[in-house]
Amino acid sequence: MIYAALLGFGTVGGGVYKVLKKRESEMSAKIGCTVKIKKILVRNIQKASQRISDPEVAITDKWEEILQDPSISIVIELIGGIEPAKTYILDALHAGKHVVSANKDLIAVHGKELFDASEESGVDFLFEAAVAGGIPIIRPLKQCLAGNYMTEVMGIVNGTTNFILTKMTQDNMEFGDALALATELGYAEADPTADIEGLDAGRKVAILSSVAFNSRVVFNDVYIEGITKITSQDIRCAKDMGCDIKLLGIARNTPEGIEAYVCPMLIPSTHPLASVNDSYNAVFVHGDAVEDAMFFGRGAGELPTASAVVGDLFDIVRNMQADCCARIGCTCYKELPVKKMADTYNRYFLRLQVKDRCGVLAELMEVFAKYHVSVAQLIQKDSQKEDCAEVVIITARVREGDFRTAVEEMSNRSVVHKISSILRVYTKEN
Repeated sequence: MIYAALLGFGTVGGGVYKVLKKRESEMSAKIGCTVKIKKILVRNIQKASQRISDPEVAITDKWEEILQDPSISIVIELIGGIEPAKTYILDALHAGKHVVSANKDLIAVHGKELFDASEESGVDFLFEAAVAGGIPIIRPLKQCLAGNYMTEVMGIVNGTTNFILTKMTQDNMEFGDALALATELGYAEADPTADIEGLDAGRKVAILSSVAFNSRVVFNDVYIEGITKITSQDIRCAKDMGCDIKLLGIARNTPEGIEAYVCPMLIPSTHPLASVNDSYNAVFVHGDAVEDAMFFGRGAGELPTASAVVGDLFDIVRNMQADCCARIGCTCYKELPVKKMADTYNRYFLRLQVKDRCGVLAELMEVFAKYHVSVAQLIQKDSQKEDCAEVVIITARVREGDFRTAVEEMSNRSVVHKISSILRVYTKEN
């Protein structure tokens, strides 16, 4: 028998408890022994006691009761945030207890400190559930795909924003209405900032970049834009150009350094990611040996996330049984630079309102040519405003700094009434 403790008994904590109870009869065959939750750390003992009636499980609000219990070998941290989670995890690791965590906020900022502590104590620190919920991606990158030189990891890693963009695309909803629906259905939190501003996805991109490219990338290294400025008109214009709009997390390993960013992007409607809708997530990886591989599934939720947590738990137990813990810890053995966003190359979608008269397009092209911006597609539409036309442009690949300078100069021209939208266009090229 191996005993574990749960820190937190919210949605995911409850899911972990359910999954372990379901698998109880199969554990010996799968991992060679039985794992039981012995103690659960909560803030409100009375509330938690109403959800669990197992007399063998102790519910406590005192961390020391878990830390000082020598029979507890594994700590499962599901409380989230930086503190007190960081203190609890470091305490557990220094005490020789293995740790499973789903805490992307903490790992994206303080991952190195946690890995150093686990290595020092010779125990496991696993975190599959920190990225993409039930989709296995951390372990495949560290193990199954370890023989590859990875050049790109990208995809949809936030279910809330994907649900919102799906409703805007399929039902022609505006952002505010789609967000209200997501909140009503439980896809969005009461405070949705971390999701809609791209912060949640940014933390996941930091983790994925570090694991895939074997070099430390922290949250502050990731350039982030959210979806709050996307309109149904942007989506219709993208459709006219054969594209959909998705919030993508992009991590690229280039000769000049790592690119890591999160932003809404146009992606060809024929691309597999364009059909990933509602709250589903999907991650694409590209390696020199495997070429392209895609991982798809539920990116959040009680049982999908619990699936990843229990998978890590079982992995630790197998290691304990074989006396080979801490065999795969931190894999960041390189020190690669992280590029500034201005030095990245992308194609761009630009929607602007201009004066409806001869010579306007020529003037716009003159500005673009000055900064080496080439136009790949252009559509001109009638506007509802008098003496105004809408121009939609997709550029060829260009350095972001040059494109931004061109747009700034363009916005100051008298022929330009308004720049409505600027979005990047996903291209596989590095």
